[in-house]
Amino acid sequence: MTHDQGRPTDPESKGRSSRTADVWPLVHAERAALAADLVDLTDERWATPSLCAGLTVRQVLAHLTAGASLNGVRWLAGVIRCRFDFDKQVAIRLAEQLGGTAAETHDRFRRVVTSTTKPWLPTVAMLGETIVHAEDIRRPLSIRHGYPIETLTRVAEYYQGSDLVVAAKRRIVGLRLVADDGPFATGSGPLVSGATLALVMAMTGRSAYCDDLDGEGVEILRDRRDV
Repeated sequence: MTHDQGRPTDPESKGRSSRTADVWPLVHAERAALAADLVDLTDERWATPSLCAGLTVRQVLAHLTAGASLNGVRWLAGVIRCRFDFDKQVAIRLAEQLGGTAAETHDRFRRVVTSTTKPWLPTVAMLGETIVHAEDIRRPLSIRHGYPIETLTRVAEYYQGSDLVVAAKRRIVGLRLVADDGPFATGSGPLVSGATLALVMAMTGRSAYCDDLDGEGVEILRDRRDV
């Protein structure tokens, strides 16, 4: 689950904000696509285990809603209230957004599709959260979605250099990652190659996506899923 957030700092200075302004439309597009994919789910399908250990797809969607509803001040207040137990903070915020039924969970998510509210994280981190958690939901449900390669590359480039939200940078140290469907490439060492989406998901600890990758570094990356 991509929620091991570090101490609150706002990475987006005024100098960088102009370069990240175009990220919000990408976030909104991916939220809208996910909402559309989940319109006709039965209650049984909503209860499907996600790729986030211990959470159903419905609970992961509520987690996404919480992330789009929580500004930096509220996030920090919640962390302090939870005595800096970040997992407890995530669980409380998820429960707030779950609602009484799956339909309500879905409706709450639809209402935040165009939100620009976020904790103290760069906007590209919100894009990464949206894509990674969307795949946490889609893959167990056998739902396929075509992501723009430019969007995936942007997220991959963010994760390869950051441990801010999830320990991706530490997870890939000493490995060479190369996308076979786009320009993304990083690192040196044993090779891990495949689709950019699979690289992003493996970087963020989703070992199921290692099955979609090739190279002598794949098993090393798989063994680091709990880094």
